[in-house]
Amino acid sequence: MADEIMFVSVGDLKPGRFLMIDGVPCRVVNMETSAPGKHGAASVRITAIGMFDNKKRTLLKGSRSEVEAPVITKRKAQVVSVSGTMAQLMDLESYDTYELPIPEDLVSQMKSGAEVEIIDTQGQKAITRMISGG
Repeated sequence: MADEIMFVSVGDLKPGRFLMIDGVPCRVVNMETSAPGKHGAASVRITAIGMFDNKKRTLLKGSRSEVEAPVITKRKAQVVSVSGTMAQLMDLESYDTYELPIPEDLVSQMKSGAEVEIIDTQGQKAITRMISGG
């Protein structure tokens, strides 16, 4: 299920939504629309940031085109231990344990017992935010 893809219309995208660019799940940060030419629909330049590598990517498509969008699962996990910039986590539904890098802005807040939100898509996971301090 974590590897599912759906299709969305470029016209339905807006900042904060997700799409796939070059096989990488990305969050849309900016969209610029050009006026329609005499031979077709308007073009849209989409600027997005990779969800797992934080790299900036751009995509140019017609406003009536469809693009791939990842199916994203949000889960809760509890921090079991912290070692430098890595956190050992336990999924609160399946009780699976795994390690993930801690986002830079959360390193100082991360401690054992805290609850975090995890996104899971395309076989990859990332910590997105703190839910409780533990």
